[in-house]
Amino acid sequence: MSAEGSEESHIQYMREALSVAETSISREEVEVPIGCVFVRNGIIIGRAHNLVSETLNATRHAELVAIDAILENLQPKDEETVKKIFNETDLYVTCEPCIMCASALLHIGIRKVYFGCSNDRFGGCGTTISVHQEKSKNCPEGYEVVSGILKDEAVSIMKRFYAIGNKNGDT
Repeated sequence: MSAEGSEESHIQYMREALSVAETSISREEVEVPIGCVFVRNGIIIGRAHNLVSETLNATRHAELVAIDAILENLQPKDEETVKKIFNETDLYVTCEPCIMCASALLHIGIRKVYFGCSNDRFGGCGTTISVHQEKSKNCPEGYEVVSGILKDEAVSIMKRFYAIGNKNGDT
């Protein structure tokens, strides 16, 4: 795995992301069950699941919802603080970030992304396009990606959701 944490800690954080994703299914929501947690210095500083259907806003993917919550609570709210926080933060997400989310992660300067299953249609971290390898002001070398952590569990949640039937189509 990586120097930032043990394999055991990566599994622990991914289990937390899976738990967040599970809330969508357990509450019979119509959200695609993607969950994520942002971890800085061993502490979860943000967590979210998709809110696209609930808010009728296609940008309310789990990653962006969590980023907004982190930024809302950040003091001071200046560019340097945001850069410092996210340069020290890793994301654990059940499914590969889409192109939009991968780009947002690049622009906030995320340190590293760990994900469960690939996103064969919209994956922005290597499956469809490699946004994570681009450069940005806050992430001059792009960010590292580790895939396949608890992949089978992530796929299982998605399969259960689509077996029930996505009432809103492909959101």
